[in-house]
Amino acid sequence: MHIVSFTVPYPVNYGGVYDLFYKLEALHAQDVKIHLHCFDYGQGKQPALDQYCAEVKYYTRNTGYRAFSTRLPYIVNSRKNNDLLNNLLKDDYPILMEGVHCTYLLTDKRFAARKTIVRLHNVEYMYYKSLFASSGSIANKLYYSFESRLLKKYEQTIARCQTAFLAVNPGDRDIYKNILHAGEATCLPLFLPAAWQVQNLQGMGAYCLYHGDLAVEMNEKAAAWLIKLFSGLKMPLVVAGKNPSKKLQKLARGREGICVIANPALEAMQDMISKAHINILPSFSNTGIKIKLLNALFNGRHCVVNSPTVFGTGLEELCHVTDTEEGMRQRIEALYHQPYMEQEADFRRSFLGKMFCNAGNAKQLINIIYNGAHLIE
Repeated sequence: MHIVSFTVPYPVNYGGVYDLFYKLEALHAQDVKIHLHCFDYGQGKQPALDQYCAEVKYYTRNTGYRAFSTRLPYIVNSRKNNDLLNNLLKDDYPILMEGVHCTYLLTDKRFAARKTIVRLHNVEYMYYKSLFASSGSIANKLYYSFESRLLKKYEQTIARCQTAFLAVNPGDRDIYKNILHAGEATCLPLFLPAAWQVQNLQGMGAYCLYHGDLAVEMNEKAAAWLIKLFSGLKMPLVVAGKNPSKKLQKLARGREGICVIANPALEAMQDMISKAHINILPSFSNTGIKIKLLNALFNGRHCVVNSPTVFGTGLEELCHVTDTEEGMRQRIEALYHQPYMEQEADFRRSFLGKMFCNAGNAKQLINIIYNGAHLIE
Protein backbone atom coordinates (compact mmCIF):
# COMPACT_ATOMS: atom_id res chain seq x y z
CA MET A 1 0.00 0.00 0.00
CA HIS A 2 0.94 3.65 -0.41
CA ILE A 3 0.97 6.03 2.55
CA VAL A 4 1.18 9.76 1.81
CA SER A 5 2.35 11.69 4.87
CA PHE A 6 2.05 15.46 5.32
CA THR A 7 5.52 15.48 6.90
CA VAL A 8 8.50 13.21 7.45
CA PRO A 9 7.25 11.01 10.32
CA TYR A 10 10.57 10.89 12.14
CA PRO A 11 12.00 11.83 14.58
CA VAL A 12 8.96 11.44 16.84
CA ASN A 13 9.45 14.73 18.64
CA TYR A 14 5.99 16.32 18.63
CA GLY A 15 2.41 15.14 18.98
CA GLY A 16 1.43 15.24 15.32
CA VAL A 17 4.01 12.62 14.35
CA TYR A 18 3.14 9.89 16.87
CA ASP A 19 0.25 8.38 14.94
CA LEU A 20 2.17 8.60 11.66
CA PHE A 21 5.26 6.76 12.87
CA TYR A 22 3.76 4.13 15.14
CA LYS A 23 1.23 3.23 12.46
CA LEU A 24 4.13 2.34 10.16
CA GLU A 25 5.63 0.15 12.86
CA ALA A 26 2.30 -1.61 13.52
CA LEU A 27 1.49 -2.22 9.84
CA HIS A 28 4.99 -3.53 9.18
CA ALA A 29 4.52 -6.02 12.04
CA GLN A 30 1.43 -7.27 10.15
CA ASP A 31 3.56 -7.85 7.01
CA VAL A 32 2.13 -4.91 5.05
CA LYS A 33 4.51 -3.70 2.33
CA ILE A 34 4.53 0.08 2.74
CA HIS A 35 5.49 2.58 0.06
CA LEU A 36 5.86 5.82 2.02
CA HIS A 37 5.67 9.25 0.39
CA CYS A 38 6.41 12.21 2.65
CA PHE A 39 6.85 15.94 2.37
CA ASP A 40 10.19 17.15 3.64
CA TYR A 41 10.46 20.74 4.78
CA GLY A 42 13.53 20.59 6.95
CA GLN A 43 13.74 17.14 8.51
CA GLY A 44 15.77 15.55 5.72
CA LYS A 45 15.95 11.86 4.85
CA GLN A 46 15.48 9.58 7.85
CA PRO A 47 17.08 6.10 7.55
CA ALA A 48 15.04 4.94 10.57
CA LEU A 49 11.99 4.78 8.28
CA ASP A 50 13.63 2.25 5.96
CA GLN A 51 13.23 -0.60 8.44
CA TYR A 52 9.42 -0.33 8.19
CA CYS A 53 8.95 0.63 4.52
CA ALA A 54 9.68 -1.06 1.21
CA GLU A 55 10.58 2.37 -0.11
CA VAL A 56 10.51 5.96 1.11
CA LYS A 57 10.16 8.86 -1.30
CA TYR A 58 10.65 12.48 -0.25
CA TYR A 59 9.04 15.53 -1.85
CA THR A 60 9.64 19.22 -1.32
CA ARG A 61 6.72 21.17 0.03
CA ASN A 62 6.02 24.35 -1.93
CA THR A 63 5.95 26.94 0.87
CA GLY A 64 5.67 30.70 0.80
CA TYR A 65 3.42 33.06 -1.15
CA ARG A 66 3.50 30.86 -4.27
CA ALA A 67 1.59 28.16 -2.39
CA PHE A 68 -1.32 30.47 -1.59
CA SER A 69 -4.50 29.94 -3.56
CA THR A 70 -8.01 31.37 -3.54
CA ARG A 71 -9.40 27.91 -4.38
CA LEU A 72 -7.39 25.42 -2.34
CA PRO A 73 -6.38 25.64 1.33
CA TYR A 74 -2.70 26.42 1.84
CA ILE A 75 -2.08 23.12 3.66
CA VAL A 76 -3.35 21.29 0.55
CA ASN A 77 -2.03 23.50 -2.25
CA SER A 78 1.48 23.54 -0.78
CA ARG A 79 1.53 19.72 -1.09
CA LYS A 80 0.25 19.54 -4.66
CA ASN A 81 3.02 17.64 -6.41
CA ASN A 82 3.06 16.10 -9.90
CA ASP A 83 5.93 13.74 -9.10
CA LEU A 84 3.89 12.29 -6.23
CA LEU A 85 0.81 11.83 -8.42
CA ASN A 86 2.82 10.16 -11.19
CA ASN A 87 4.47 7.78 -8.72
CA LEU A 88 1.09 6.81 -7.27
CA LEU A 89 -0.26 6.11 -10.78
CA LYS A 90 2.43 3.51 -11.52
CA ASP A 91 0.35 0.79 -9.81
CA ASP A 92 -3.09 0.23 -8.33
CA TYR A 93 -2.17 -0.22 -4.65
CA PRO A 94 -4.51 1.33 -2.05
CA ILE A 95 -3.58 4.84 -0.90
CA LEU A 96 -3.78 6.07 2.71
CA MET A 97 -3.55 9.86 2.94
CA GLU A 98 -2.35 11.16 6.29
CA GLY A 99 -4.40 14.26 6.94
CA VAL A 100 -6.57 16.51 4.79
CA HIS A 101 -3.23 18.07 3.84
CA CYS A 102 -2.46 15.17 1.46
CA THR A 103 -5.84 14.81 -0.27
CA TYR A 104 -5.24 16.80 -3.46
CA LEU A 105 -5.29 13.56 -5.44
CA LEU A 106 -9.01 13.18 -4.61
CA THR A 107 -9.66 16.11 -6.97
CA ASP A 108 -7.88 14.27 -9.82
CA LYS A 109 -10.15 12.05 -11.95
CA ARG A 110 -7.30 9.63 -12.61
CA PHE A 111 -7.70 8.38 -9.03
CA ALA A 112 -11.50 8.02 -9.15
CA ALA A 113 -11.37 4.22 -9.27
CA ARG A 114 -8.58 3.77 -6.71
CA LYS A 115 -9.08 2.50 -3.18
CA THR A 116 -8.36 5.57 -1.05
CA ILE A 117 -8.54 6.28 2.67
CA VAL A 118 -8.11 9.60 4.49
CA ARG A 119 -6.78 9.66 8.05
CA LEU A 120 -8.38 12.68 9.73
CA HIS A 121 -6.08 14.17 12.36
CA ASN A 122 -8.53 17.04 12.91
CA VAL A 123 -11.62 18.55 11.42
CA GLU A 124 -9.32 21.10 9.88
CA TYR A 125 -11.73 23.97 9.28
CA MET A 126 -12.77 23.85 12.94
CA TYR A 127 -9.14 23.61 14.07
CA TYR A 128 -8.24 26.73 12.10
CA LYS A 129 -11.29 28.48 13.49
CA SER A 130 -9.96 27.79 17.00
CA LEU A 131 -6.53 29.07 15.94
CA PHE A 132 -8.24 32.29 14.81
CA ALA A 133 -9.95 32.66 18.18
CA SER A 134 -6.71 32.08 20.12
CA SER A 135 -4.36 34.27 18.11
CA GLY A 136 -3.38 37.73 19.27
CA SER A 137 -1.84 38.67 15.91
CA ILE A 138 -4.00 40.50 13.36
CA ALA A 139 -1.98 39.02 10.47
CA ASN A 140 -2.36 35.50 11.84
CA LYS A 141 -6.07 36.02 12.48
CA LEU A 142 -6.56 37.04 8.85
CA TYR A 143 -4.71 33.95 7.65
CA TYR A 144 -6.52 31.54 9.99
CA SER A 145 -9.92 33.00 9.07
CA PHE A 146 -9.23 32.77 5.34
CA GLU A 147 -7.82 29.23 5.63
CA SER A 148 -10.76 28.08 7.78
CA ARG A 149 -13.27 29.25 5.16
CA LEU A 150 -11.34 27.56 2.35
CA LEU A 151 -10.99 24.39 4.40
CA LYS A 152 -14.71 24.19 5.11
CA LYS A 153 -15.53 24.34 1.40
CA TYR A 154 -12.74 21.91 0.59
CA GLU A 155 -13.67 19.41 3.30
CA GLN A 156 -17.29 19.52 2.11
CA THR A 157 -16.02 18.71 -1.39
CA ILE A 158 -13.80 15.78 -0.47
CA ALA A 159 -16.47 14.38 1.86
CA ARG A 160 -18.51 13.67 -1.28
CA CYS A 161 -15.67 11.66 -2.84
CA GLN A 162 -15.66 7.87 -2.96
CA THR A 163 -13.18 7.49 -0.14
CA ALA A 164 -13.17 6.30 3.47
CA PHE A 165 -12.48 8.71 6.34
CA LEU A 166 -10.83 7.46 9.53
CA ALA A 167 -11.23 9.91 12.41
CA VAL A 168 -9.13 9.83 15.59
CA ASN A 169 -12.20 10.27 17.80
CA PRO A 170 -15.99 9.85 17.63
CA GLY A 171 -16.59 13.60 17.70
CA ASP A 172 -14.68 14.21 14.47
CA ARG A 173 -16.32 11.17 12.87
CA ASP A 174 -19.76 12.56 13.69
CA ILE A 175 -18.93 15.93 12.13
CA TYR A 176 -17.83 14.24 8.91
CA LYS A 177 -20.92 12.02 8.84
CA ASN A 178 -23.61 14.43 10.03
CA ILE A 179 -22.40 17.88 8.99
CA LEU A 180 -20.14 17.24 5.98
CA HIS A 181 -22.19 14.20 4.92
CA ALA A 182 -19.32 11.85 4.16
CA GLY A 183 -20.46 8.53 2.75
CA GLU A 184 -18.03 6.46 4.82
CA ALA A 185 -16.61 7.78 8.09
CA THR A 186 -15.53 5.75 11.07
CA CYS A 187 -13.10 5.80 14.01
CA LEU A 188 -9.62 4.39 14.35
CA PRO A 189 -7.74 5.20 17.59
CA LEU A 190 -4.27 6.70 17.53
CA PHE A 191 -1.19 4.50 17.29
CA LEU A 192 1.07 5.09 20.31
CA PRO A 193 4.49 3.99 21.57
CA ALA A 194 4.48 0.37 22.76
CA ALA A 195 6.43 1.57 25.81
CA TRP A 196 3.40 3.55 26.96
CA GLN A 197 1.81 1.38 29.62
CA VAL A 198 -0.23 2.88 32.47
CA GLN A 199 2.26 3.44 35.27
CA ASN A 200 1.85 2.44 38.93
CA LEU A 201 2.43 5.88 40.42
CA GLN A 202 0.46 5.61 43.64
CA GLY A 203 0.92 8.31 46.22
CA MET A 204 2.02 11.90 45.83
CA GLY A 205 3.83 13.77 43.09
CA ALA A 206 5.82 16.96 43.59
CA TYR A 207 4.19 19.73 41.50
CA CYS A 208 1.60 20.63 38.87
CA LEU A 209 2.61 20.46 35.21
CA TYR A 210 1.45 21.92 31.90
CA HIS A 211 3.34 20.67 28.85
CA GLY A 212 3.06 21.14 25.09
CA ASP A 213 4.53 22.85 22.05
CA LEU A 214 4.68 26.37 23.45
CA ALA A 215 5.37 27.88 20.02
CA VAL A 216 1.72 27.11 19.15
CA GLU A 217 -0.38 30.16 20.02
CA MET A 218 -3.19 28.12 21.59
CA ASN A 219 -0.72 26.37 23.88
CA GLU A 220 0.97 29.62 24.85
CA LYS A 221 -2.45 31.09 25.67
CA ALA A 222 -3.27 28.07 27.88
CA ALA A 223 0.11 28.29 29.63
CA ALA A 224 -0.25 32.02 30.25
CA TRP A 225 -3.75 31.49 31.67
CA LEU A 226 -2.40 28.85 34.08
CA ILE A 227 0.52 31.03 35.17
CA LYS A 228 -1.93 33.77 36.14
CA LEU A 229 -4.22 31.25 37.84
CA PHE A 230 -1.37 29.82 39.91
CA SER A 231 -0.27 33.26 41.04
CA GLY A 232 -3.04 32.94 43.62
CA LEU A 233 -2.33 29.31 44.57
CA LYS A 234 0.24 28.09 47.07
CA MET A 235 1.57 25.17 45.04
CA PRO A 236 4.28 24.85 42.39
CA LEU A 237 3.59 24.97 38.65
CA VAL A 238 6.02 23.80 35.95
CA VAL A 239 5.37 24.83 32.33
CA ALA A 240 7.49 22.81 29.93
CA GLY A 241 7.73 22.51 26.16
CA LYS A 242 9.22 23.55 22.86
CA ASN A 243 10.22 27.12 22.12
CA PRO A 244 8.42 29.20 24.76
CA SER A 245 8.30 32.88 23.84
CA LYS A 246 10.19 35.53 25.77
CA LYS A 247 6.80 36.98 26.66
CA LEU A 248 5.73 33.73 28.33
CA GLN A 249 9.03 33.35 30.18
CA LYS A 250 8.81 36.95 31.37
CA LEU A 251 5.26 36.33 32.64
CA ALA A 252 6.51 33.48 34.86
CA ARG A 253 9.66 35.24 36.02
CA GLY A 254 9.44 36.46 39.61
CA ARG A 255 6.27 34.53 40.42
CA GLU A 256 6.98 32.29 43.38
CA GLY A 257 6.73 28.57 42.68
CA ILE A 258 6.28 28.98 38.90
CA CYS A 259 8.91 28.16 36.29
CA VAL A 260 9.11 27.65 32.52
CA ILE A 261 11.40 24.91 31.20
CA ALA A 262 12.33 25.41 27.55
CA ASN A 263 12.97 22.56 25.12
CA PRO A 264 13.42 19.67 27.54
CA ALA A 265 14.75 16.42 26.05
CA LEU A 266 12.17 13.68 25.55
CA GLU A 267 13.49 11.70 28.52
CA ALA A 268 13.36 14.78 30.73
CA MET A 269 9.79 15.55 29.67
CA GLN A 270 8.65 12.01 30.43
CA ASP A 271 10.36 12.24 33.82
CA MET A 272 8.53 15.50 34.58
CA ILE A 273 5.17 13.95 33.63
CA SER A 274 5.75 10.98 35.92
CA LYS A 275 6.87 13.12 38.87
CA ALA A 276 4.00 15.63 38.64
CA HIS A 277 1.10 15.21 41.01
CA ILE A 278 -1.34 16.89 38.63
CA ASN A 279 -1.04 17.23 34.86
CA ILE A 280 -3.17 20.26 33.93
CA LEU A 281 -4.12 20.44 30.25
CA PRO A 282 -6.73 23.05 29.30
CA SER A 283 -7.29 23.50 25.57
CA PHE A 284 -8.95 26.00 23.25
CA SER A 285 -9.55 23.46 20.45
CA ASN A 286 -12.13 20.67 20.55
CA THR A 287 -11.14 18.64 17.48
CA GLY A 288 -8.70 15.76 17.15
CA ILE A 289 -7.18 14.15 20.21
CA LYS A 290 -4.28 15.54 22.20
CA ILE A 291 -1.19 13.35 22.41
CA LYS A 292 -0.15 15.28 25.52
CA LEU A 293 -3.41 14.20 27.18
CA LEU A 294 -2.75 10.54 26.36
CA ASN A 295 0.84 10.90 27.53
CA ALA A 296 -0.38 12.26 30.86
CA LEU A 297 -2.98 9.50 31.25
CA PHE A 298 -0.51 6.71 30.50
CA ASN A 299 2.48 8.16 32.32
CA GLY A 300 1.18 10.53 35.00
CA ARG A 301 -1.12 10.86 38.00
CA HIS A 302 -4.17 13.13 38.31
CA CYS A 303 -5.23 14.88 35.11
CA VAL A 304 -7.26 18.12 35.15
CA VAL A 305 -8.71 19.38 31.86
CA ASN A 306 -11.50 21.50 30.42
CA SER A 307 -14.26 20.23 28.13
CA PRO A 308 -12.57 21.07 24.79
CA THR A 309 -9.58 18.88 25.74
CA VAL A 310 -11.72 15.75 25.95
CA PHE A 311 -14.61 16.68 23.64
CA GLY A 312 -15.63 13.72 21.50
CA THR A 313 -12.79 11.51 22.75
CA GLY A 314 -14.54 9.35 25.34
CA LEU A 315 -11.67 10.07 27.76
CA GLU A 316 -13.60 12.31 30.15
CA GLU A 317 -14.09 9.36 32.54
CA LEU A 318 -10.33 9.34 33.16
CA CYS A 319 -10.00 13.08 33.84
CA HIS A 320 -11.20 15.77 36.21
CA VAL A 321 -13.15 18.11 33.91
CA THR A 322 -13.97 21.71 34.82
CA ASP A 323 -14.63 24.76 32.64
CA THR A 324 -14.45 27.79 34.92
CA GLU A 325 -11.48 29.51 36.50
CA GLU A 326 -12.92 29.03 39.98
CA GLY A 327 -13.76 25.40 39.25
CA MET A 328 -10.22 24.77 38.00
CA ARG A 329 -8.75 26.43 41.10
CA GLN A 330 -10.90 24.40 43.49
CA ARG A 331 -10.21 21.11 41.71
CA ILE A 332 -6.46 21.70 41.73
CA GLU A 333 -6.44 22.63 45.42
CA ALA A 334 -8.41 19.49 46.31
CA LEU A 335 -6.38 17.09 44.19
CA TYR A 336 -3.01 18.46 45.24
CA HIS A 337 -3.50 16.94 48.68
CA GLN A 338 -5.18 13.76 47.43
CA PRO A 339 -2.98 10.70 46.77
CA TYR A 340 -3.25 9.02 43.38
CA MET A 341 -4.71 5.60 44.09
CA GLU A 342 -4.00 2.15 42.66
CA GLN A 343 -7.66 1.78 41.70
CA GLU A 344 -7.37 4.82 39.42
CA ALA A 345 -4.37 3.32 37.62
CA ASP A 346 -6.20 0.00 37.23
CA PHE A 347 -9.22 1.72 35.69
CA ARG A 348 -7.01 3.63 33.26
CA ARG A 349 -5.15 0.43 32.35
CA SER A 350 -8.36 -1.38 31.50
CA PHE A 351 -9.89 1.55 29.62
CA LEU A 352 -6.86 2.62 27.59
CA GLY A 353 -5.63 -0.91 26.91
CA LYS A 354 -8.81 -1.73 25.01
CA MET A 355 -8.83 1.48 23.00
CA PHE A 356 -5.15 1.90 22.14
CA CYS A 357 -3.92 -1.52 21.02
CA ASN A 358 -1.56 -1.02 18.07
CA ALA A 359 -1.74 -4.62 16.84
CA GLY A 360 -5.52 -4.75 17.03
CA ASN A 361 -5.96 -1.36 15.40
CA ALA A 362 -3.51 -2.29 12.62
CA LYS A 363 -5.62 -5.36 11.86
CA GLN A 364 -8.75 -3.20 11.78
CA LEU A 365 -7.06 -0.80 9.37
CA ILE A 366 -5.98 -3.67 7.13
CA ASN A 367 -9.57 -4.95 7.05
CA ILE A 368 -10.83 -1.52 6.00
CA ILE A 369 -8.18 -1.13 3.31
CA TYR A 370 -8.28 -4.58 1.76
CA ASN A 371 -11.70 -5.99 2.65
CA GLY A 372 -13.86 -2.89 2.92
CA ALA A 373 -14.83 -3.86 6.46
CA HIS A 374 -15.96 -1.27 8.99
CA LEU A 375 -14.85 -0.80 12.55
CA ILE A 376 -17.41 -1.64 15.20
CA GLU A 377 -18.52 1.68 16.71
